[in-house]
Amino acid sequence: MHAAFFILAGYLSGSVLYAQVFSSLFCNKNLMEISDDSNPGTANAFQHCGFWCGLLTLLCDLLKGFLPVHLFLENARPDPCAFAFVLAAPVIGHTFSLFYHFHGGKGIAVTFGCLLGLFPLWKPVAILGFYFIAFSVVLRISPHYYRTIAAYFCSLASMAFIADRMEICMGFLFISFAVLFRLLTSKEKKEQLEVKWLWMH
Repeated sequence: MHAAFFILAGYLSGSVLYAQVFSSLFCNKNLMEISDDSNPGTANAFQHCGFWCGLLTLLCDLLKGFLPVHLFLENARPDPCAFAFVLAAPVIGHTFSLFYHFHGGKGIAVTFGCLLGLFPLWKPVAILGFYFIAFSVVLRISPHYYRTIAAYFCSLASMAFIADRMEICMGFLFISFAVLFRLLTSKEKKEQLEVKWLWMH
C-alpha cells in the first residue's frame, strides 16, 4: 500500500503539465495549440512565453519527478519491483497526463528530476546527462528528436553495466518506453538525421 500510494502520487504529480499552467498565466497561450510539436514542455515554454515561464516550468518539472522518488526512498525500504514503478510514475504521468486526456509532454526534464531523486546515488543522472552533452557538443546528432532517442538508448544500455541496481534499470526502461513512444507519435516534423563530429563542418 505504501508503494501504491507513491506510484499514484508520482503519476498525479507528473500529470500536472506546468508548461500549460505557466503559459496560460504568463501569456494566455495554450502550448499544445501554438507549438509545432504540440508539446507542453520546457523548451516550448522558453520559446513561446519567455525566460521566466520557461524557468518556472523547468524547476517544477524537475521537482515533480524528484519529490515522489526521493520521499519514497526516505520513508521506505523499497521493494525492487515496486520501486521501478515509483521511479517511472512521474514520467508516465507527464507523457500520458490524466488531466489532459492522456496527452502530454516528452518527459525529458521530468526524467532528470526522477533520477536526481535517487540522490546520493548519482550515476544514473550522470549517465543521461553525459549522453545528452556528448551528442550535443562532441558527436553532434541533430535535430534534437534524434539526439534524445540516441541519449535514452545509450543511457539504458550503460545503466545495465554501471548503475548496479536492477530496479533502477527497470525503472529507466519504463521511462524510456514512455518518452520514446511520445517522441515517435509526436506531430513535429521529422527532419533529416545528421551526425557529425564537433570539428567537422
